[in-house]
Amino acid sequence: MTANELRSKYIAFFKSKNHAEISGQSLIPENDPSVLFTTAGMHPLVPYLLGEKHPAGTRLTDYQKCVRTGDIDEVGDPSHLTCFEMLGNWSLGDYFKKESIAFSYEFLTSKEWLGLDPKMISVTVFAGDESAPRDEEAAGYWKENGMPEDKIAYLPKEDNWWAAGPTGPCGPDTEIFYWVGEGVPPVGSNKGTDSKNWMEIWNNVFMEYNRVDEKTLVKLPKQNVDTGMGLERTNCILQGKNSVYLTEVFQPIIAKIEELSGYKYGTDEAKDASVRIIADHSRSSVFILGDQKGVTPSNVGAGYVLRRLIRRAVRHGMKLGIDKDFLAPVAETVVANFKIAYPELEENAEKVYKELTAEEHKFRDTLRKGELEFQKLLPNLMKNPKKEISGKVAFRLYDTFGFPLELTQELGAENGFTVDIEGFKEAERKHQEASKTLDAGKAKGGIAEQSETATKYHTATHLLQQALVNILGPQVAQKGSNINDERMRFDFTFERPMTKEEIAQAEEIVNQQIQADLPVTMEVMSLEKAKAEGARALFTNKYGEDVKVYTIGTKDNWFSKEVCGGPHVEHTGVIGKFKIVKEQSSSAGVRRIKAVIE
Repeated sequence: MTANELRSKYIAFFKSKNHAEISGQSLIPENDPSVLFTTAGMHPLVPYLLGEKHPAGTRLTDYQKCVRTGDIDEVGDPSHLTCFEMLGNWSLGDYFKKESIAFSYEFLTSKEWLGLDPKMISVTVFAGDESAPRDEEAAGYWKENGMPEDKIAYLPKEDNWWAAGPTGPCGPDTEIFYWVGEGVPPVGSNKGTDSKNWMEIWNNVFMEYNRVDEKTLVKLPKQNVDTGMGLERTNCILQGKNSVYLTEVFQPIIAKIEELSGYKYGTDEAKDASVRIIADHSRSSVFILGDQKGVTPSNVGAGYVLRRLIRRAVRHGMKLGIDKDFLAPVAETVVANFKIAYPELEENAEKVYKELTAEEHKFRDTLRKGELEFQKLLPNLMKNPKKEISGKVAFRLYDTFGFPLELTQELGAENGFTVDIEGFKEAERKHQEASKTLDAGKAKGGIAEQSETATKYHTATHLLQQALVNILGPQVAQKGSNINDERMRFDFTFERPMTKEEIAQAEEIVNQQIQADLPVTMEVMSLEKAKAEGARALFTNKYGEDVKVYTIGTKDNWFSKEVCGGPHVEHTGVIGKFKIVKEQSSSAGVRRIKAVIE
């Protein structure tokens, strides 16, 4: 079964169980400053898991592109990925543990669907602790579906408990594993007794409680189910492969890398790791650049992660002997491979190729400058009797000149030097701690908490967007926003800096709408009707899907009309005084406004 077939079967199965298919959302989270990327299939659904009504109803299913960057340095082994797809299904106060477990087991084992051997499947459930009991209910439903007792592992909170944060919705989960060891699993083998040979493929979260404080859990009146299945891992299992890179998800990309490098994958493990890194990082970079709210390489936030991915791919291309720009041709293969599931990649393909090539050029230039800087340092280094390059020097080359540690090691070795790796790691750790201190407070609020202030800021972004269109023209389109309890940041397409007069005018228009105390109303309608009524949106939703449309003003005389998930104030007068603090460049062709409410 191919990844495309698995994706289609998953959606078809849950539609047969009365789930509405909804559109996966952007990789760049809407108004959530707590994360740089959408990290899980549930991320765009947080407002609905917290109580907002979803226009598609109470049973939902989708596939969602995700990026997790916590383990970039782990990528290179057979299973780690930075970019991956999650297949998800949700119950918003509808069914709960019984149906969720039955659905999962049927989809995995029924001959009509995946037809996996039940003997090769095991599960984990929450073992219980002082604040919540052992999840005998989930275990009981697994047994009802035929799961033997010895295939159920009871594990602690760190393994089988999900929480939105220190307070708020939380609850036990049950995780589903597939045997990847030799032969069939022995009696008594499960994730608790043999963690190495069981691979997680699906996680069903049961949002059963509300955490009031550290010691108090209260049952939620409406209990939700949130599940996520890793598409690449499940696809790998269905094909009997021991690496996601051996499936058709990655094989065309690897074939292109082989063609460009002249290296045959499977010949040398160190070089194989470089091929996997290029395959993963180029795919991730295409998804980030080609997203409907795609960011470009920069030195901060999501743009910095993208830059790091691109540069790491280039470095490993050099290790394979590729001495010319190569990422754009690799990206063409990625686009061809994923354009059916993600049409935005093809729509934004030219931008993707242009940005990759520009960043690759820039990095090659950076490497040349770094080498020159190293040569300048060499006379002083030669005076060191230990023949060791300090961690501080190695980190300065990396942090200031973008010069990778392994290159400092290579150049050092050529001149008889070693590098103090531990000292480098210590300098890097101190730098990261300093960065975290500087960033402290940035993640306050966020859409997940739906604070009153964040709600005001969110509504203000709608007013600002329309004001900018009125002043600068219809080419203005939102490219992302970031909100916390202290300020808002709004990115939009525009080729030049705004004049002082234009900034003052935008601020004045927004404040006029606030002073007019306009009503803010929401209506659920089809995407086609929203378009016909002039609603503003990225319109990446699926045809025929119902959406929420927020109107600021009256039905016949509105100032702003947008497709949006919310939340919003009920009338603009409560927002307060709007003030633009700064207007600056965000990236090529994208401007950024920072504003506060006083």
